[in-house]
Amino acid sequence: MSDIKKVVLAYSGGLDTAVILRWLQETYGCEVVTFTADIGQGEEVAPARAKAEALGVKEIYIEDLCEDFVRDYVFPMFRANTVYEGEYLLGTSIARPLIAKRLVEIASETGADAISHGATGKGNDQVRFELGAYALKPDIHVIAPWREWDLNSREKLLAYAERHGIPIEKKRGRKSPYSMDANLLHISYEGGCLEDPWCEPEQDMWRWSVAPEQAPDQPVYVELTYEKGDITAINGEAMSPAKVLATLNHLGGQNGIGRLDIVENRYVGMKSRGCYETPGGTIMLKAHRALESITLDREVAHLKDELMPRYASLIYNGYWWSPEREMLQEMIDMSQATVTGEVRLKLYKGNVQVVGRRSESYSLFDADVATFEDDEGKYNQKDAAGFIRLNALRLRIAARLKQ
Repeated sequence: MSDIKKVVLAYSGGLDTAVILRWLQETYGCEVVTFTADIGQGEEVAPARAKAEALGVKEIYIEDLCEDFVRDYVFPMFRANTVYEGEYLLGTSIARPLIAKRLVEIASETGADAISHGATGKGNDQVRFELGAYALKPDIHVIAPWREWDLNSREKLLAYAERHGIPIEKKRGRKSPYSMDANLLHISYEGGCLEDPWCEPEQDMWRWSVAPEQAPDQPVYVELTYEKGDITAINGEAMSPAKVLATLNHLGGQNGIGRLDIVENRYVGMKSRGCYETPGGTIMLKAHRALESITLDREVAHLKDELMPRYASLIYNGYWWSPEREMLQEMIDMSQATVTGEVRLKLYKGNVQVVGRRSESYSLFDADVATFEDDEGKYNQKDAAGFIRLNALRLRIAARLKQ
């Protein structure tokens, strides 16, 4: 501990990280640098400065990383149509490599000896933060208070805060029973009644979306413009990556899109029930697959689908900065060279329906070949007989053997 003179803490200003800040000062006798990332969580981050100053912090980093987050992490992930265990769009997972990257960069900038985070010893985030940190700065020292201290309940944290004069805001009204994490891609809910997989979430839990049955009775049409796999405009209006996602979150939330209730397999071994709202991401996934359906070669598309679960697991488990993820990303990005065009969607009461897709330069859809009308000799249907007989050869040989 005597070797630790300065620590960079991933700091939100909430109860947990405020206690961690003081605990680091007290336990390690070190200077603490705070880092607060604005990645679209929807909460005011400016008060974090005043709270850190009140606890004696002299070096305070508060950074708007929304554009970096969507451009460099969310968009590359969606080029792969990434879904974990068939449902989860990885909203929490994809934010961690960016935070880990900035933590180690700030440690280098400030001459810090270590970094620290507020992830618990039961969750995935400790793995994601630390794998990312070690991949980028192999000799970095990581302090994970939840694995060291005995403050393992909210009551103990509050008691510690009171003993050490740490100001904690007392919000009026009914306190949320859920542990929530938000960024520009999603908001997650865990804890409370959700710890019973049979318990239906309370309707007032959801923050970003209306219930599908309460969504407007008229559908909303939206047109997305893609360039090389990324959305560049909505309804003809050019937008930055962060603006694209914020706009789709708004449209999706208004129409009851993006709610999810799952039990997932955590990397640390346990099953965990969580609820998620990912309205913009739900729309993006549907639209991207629609454009790929006319611009990607069949075998390229199928290979991407085969590799996607591995790519999803790498992100979920914290291996964004691994060589295998980077290798897969190179392949995925190469496949997106032709994914340019437009997709038209209909949003209605929780559903996203593709109602049009086109690519002027790269469409592989040939209506003259696919038509049910006269194809003017572009496809000889008699060729199918030999194709079928050749592909049936091994089946016929096996069937004769059985007879």
